[in-house]
Amino acid sequence: MTDAARRDPEAVSNFVESFAAQLVEAGMQRMPARVFAALLSSDAGTMTAAELGEQLRISPAAVSGAVRYLAQTHMVSREREPGSRRERYRVHGDQWYEALTNREALIKRWEGALREGVSSLGADTPAGRRMAETLAFFEFVEGEVAAMMERWRAHREKLFGT
Repeated sequence: MTDAARRDPEAVSNFVESFAAQLVEAGMQRMPARVFAALLSSDAGTMTAAELGEQLRISPAAVSGAVRYLAQTHMVSREREPGSRRERYRVHGDQWYEALTNREALIKRWEGALREGVSSLGADTPAGRRMAETLAFFEFVEGEVAAMMERWRAHREKLFGT
């Protein structure tokens, strides 16, 4: 008997809803959080829209919107089933790494806007100093995230060999 066959569907459902609630509390939209938690808890890490809809008891439109959001944030990817028009949605083992790494581009854009703000407001004004401090914070965070990701890659290799 496989592990999946021994699983209690109610326990899995409770985990999905509980983890999704934690993601919602952290700022993620409810439906994407539920879809992400369902994908994360599946052994294959991949499900079709129909499978997600059935497990979560949601409409195809809800699945579509959730997957669109998750794909835009690089937390899932879409794959075509060979010889079929159906898509499967996949969560990857390194989805957190990818999601955080892709935030770096956003931080870079914020830094550019903040530099412009400091220049426009004047570095010696109270507002300009606030902008400069915010800019310094994001520059610091960017450097720390890059260093942390490098440490994570080494740690992951040690733990999982991949």
